Amino acid sequence: MSPITTTPTSAWLRGSRRTATLAAAALVAGLVLSAPTASAATADAPPANPRTATDTAASDSARLQRALDQIVEAGVPGALLYTYDKGVETALQSGIADLATGAPMGPSTTYRIGSQTKTYVSTAVLQLVARHRIRLDAPARHYLPSLLANAPRVTVRQLLNHTSGIYEFNEDPRVLAPYFGGDLGHVWRPRQLVHIALSNAPVSRPGGVYHYSNTNYVLLGLMIQAVTGRPLGDVLRDGVFAQAGLDSTTFTASRTLPSPAAHGYYVAAGDKAGDFTDLTSLYPYPWASGAAVSTAPDVARFYRQLLSGEMLPRHLMAAMRKTNDASGEDGVGTAYGLGLESFQTRCGKAWGHGGNFPGYITYVYSSPSGGRQTVVMLNEDPMSLPKKEIGPTFLRLLDRAYCGS
Repeated sequence: MSPITTTPTSAWLRGSRRTATLAAAALVAGLVLSAPTASAATADAPPANPRTATDTAASDSARLQRALDQIVEAGVPGALLYTYDKGVETALQSGIADLATGAPMGPSTTYRIGSQTKTYVSTAVLQLVARHRIRLDAPARHYLPSLLANAPRVTVRQLLNHTSGIYEFNEDPRVLAPYFGGDLGHVWRPRQLVHIALSNAPVSRPGGVYHYSNTNYVLLGLMIQAVTGRPLGDVLRDGVFAQAGLDSTTFTASRTLPSPAAHGYYVAAGDKAGDFTDLTSLYPYPWASGAAVSTAPDVARFYRQLLSGEMLPRHLMAAMRKTNDASGEDGVGTAYGLGLESFQTRCGKAWGHGGNFPGYITYVYSSPSGGRQTVVMLNEDPMSLPKKEIGPTFLRLLDRAYCGS
């Protein structure tokens, strides 16, 4: 294993400041041109070619399994694919979840879901909106007066959809310095990260262009705590997680994951393939912007419950789906709503979110009505993946698993 101090100062933690969408764009530059384009299917139509015959399902599973195996053969420790389709579950896995023990990947494996956490936090905010505790177009400083007294006048909605223009704290070298120095357990408190972000000039005016910033969601987490008087983890557990029926999803500051866990790995620049650094014990400092832990079935269940209308009133789901163009920043043709991303696939529009945390990259696609979800996870940092081999395979796998043959 390589010491973390050998890592270049712009590499392995860089992915934590973006969604997995942006990380994938960095991985597979130019891939978008050859990716499958969206069909004429409407946004609310189910994926084309539904699997109804046993032989078709078996053939699809075999092809998907081969794609997973190719990813592992290219050098990634482990890969997991989970699909839920109107009550039918398909779980495929390849490779190793924990190189130290040899434990394999599996559907019950826990992992850090990174920026997918944002959809959960957004749901908690919108539940407070439904109870008239928060107003979407109110100034954020109304709920955090001391913290945002001298900050730009941004609204709650602008924090949720990344149009606040507030600086991304991960761009400030002070935030990453302790980790690059080898102190994976260094603790940044949410307010410290906000103060660091606000010491930098805004990147754009409030309500202007989309600019993805983890600072937005740290502020939203602090807002939830200020409004409810409770820790964010408790609000998520007793509200969002419980309402969605999530049994294996947690939000804590723990540096360890519930067992069985997928360890997250990184290959430092200059190291040979397979010389992995285990990043699992990194303190989950992104907090409300990316610190949740879950399993693939739980992630699918959450997005299923959300998009089927079980979590929020109809008018707030409509607000959540009102998107801004995000293609200029991440380059893969996505749009971003209130903590929810839309993706163009071969079979039409999918909703979900990308997520990457040092050592992990994951995506979830869901049909607009919530009847079908696909989750893909790799336990290697997106910035150290074998780019040429993994990028095209990963994105084709996600599209194929979601859309079918």
